[in-house]
Amino acid sequence: MDRAGKPDGMVVTIVGSQLGDEGKGGIVDRWSESADVVVRYQGGDNAGHTVVNDNQEYKLSLVPSGAVRGKVGVLGNGCVINPETLLSELDALRERGLDPDLKVARRAHVIFPYHRELDGIEERAKEGKQLDAGTTGRGIGPTYEDKAGRRGIRIGDLLDSEVLRGRLEYVVPQKRALAESVFGVETGDAFDVDRLYEDYRGYGERLREEGMTVNTGAYLEDEREAGKEILFEGAQGTVLDIDHGNYPFVTSSNPTAGAAAVGTGLGPAVVGEGAIVGVVKAYLSRVGTGPLPTELGGVEGQTPGYEANGGDADDDTEDEETLATEIREAGGEYGTVTGRPRRVGWLDLPMLRHAARVSSLSGLAINHVDTLAALETVRVCERYDLAGEALEAIPASTERWSRCEPVYREFEGWPDADWERVAEEGYEALPENARAYVEYVSNEVEVPIDAIGVGPGREQTIVLDDPFSRSE
Repeated sequence: MDRAGKPDGMVVTIVGSQLGDEGKGGIVDRWSESADVVVRYQGGDNAGHTVVNDNQEYKLSLVPSGAVRGKVGVLGNGCVINPETLLSELDALRERGLDPDLKVARRAHVIFPYHRELDGIEERAKEGKQLDAGTTGRGIGPTYEDKAGRRGIRIGDLLDSEVLRGRLEYVVPQKRALAESVFGVETGDAFDVDRLYEDYRGYGERLREEGMTVNTGAYLEDEREAGKEILFEGAQGTVLDIDHGNYPFVTSSNPTAGAAAVGTGLGPAVVGEGAIVGVVKAYLSRVGTGPLPTELGGVEGQTPGYEANGGDADDDTEDEETLATEIREAGGEYGTVTGRPRRVGWLDLPMLRHAARVSSLSGLAINHVDTLAALETVRVCERYDLAGEALEAIPASTERWSRCEPVYREFEGWPDADWERVAEEGYEALPENARAYVEYVSNEVEVPIDAIGVGPGREQTIVLDDPFSRSE
């Protein structure tokens, strides 16, 4: 209750339960119908969301997915923000007839051109050393490094020209020396204090003029106490979490539910008393390097030890390559931000058990059930075998995880269908074998199903339990 005795608004947190690309944007868009405020709590413009509305496709890299619904969007203090990307994305949405109401945390850290330059330099230096995390080159990691090193520049600093100048004069010479002396790279405008000062002071002026900056925690608490429903939107996925993922093949922030509190300024009790929904793809995909025990085939430059063969593969390998390509094409498995082909594999239950524990999942949203239609057999990894030891969840060591062998359970496939009709008629209209599949996943993970996605459109989601309705 708020101070006037009025019920506080409900809080729902959406997290990726695999390696990103689970379809969180579509689920957020679907449930933002019930929300008043949609909040990103971590990540930056490396996190692509694709939202389909009225046959219009919107590719969003920074603006919260609820913008397509006309909801208030908030970028929390746990985000790292490229103002140029943000303002360009807003302008592009406005050109398409939308008018996003966006708030930006004054405590959020700013991505500068030198962060993007150093991101690329450092990734090139890692090539061939089995440390390449497959970053998008957007400067996310270097910005979080500066945040942890207490030399970062925050959105609030852009609003004060004197503070901005002082911060830049302190940090830019360090970055220039790093690029030139350590990596032997010539520097240009990305390391020019005067140019950076003028550009970013201008971004600060626009943010101020449009009234976009807020003290996020206080703002959200006021909204909640006014009875507003709040939806937290995570980026990437659990196994990309810098603490709970397959380090070092991870992002530089925490996509798991605990970061919703840290990255917004609302306390953990507020997040924990609401619903926490894990978004799951009916199979598995990822962009980037690192172990993937259930992988089908491989992607050159991403799958460890994989090289595209010249036709010398055995029959089993060729079958896996064909199946991987079929799933990739059916599911549109190419990165929203990078355009890179995603690695694909069978659903991994040890991974989902890990995700359910780390984020205290109260519900699952299982997407891409339609993508697996028409396959003769669908497989699920029930557990791992590691040198004779049975593992029910992913091990903490990435090296141990890379040695895990999947133990599969097979399901009979299900036919293709009129998925729009299935979505309209509801759960019982799903093919019988598809129902058996998702029910098995739910039972094994011990988390009920809230929604099932059978297509990219907003109305192609079967909702079994709307998390916002639980407060009623």
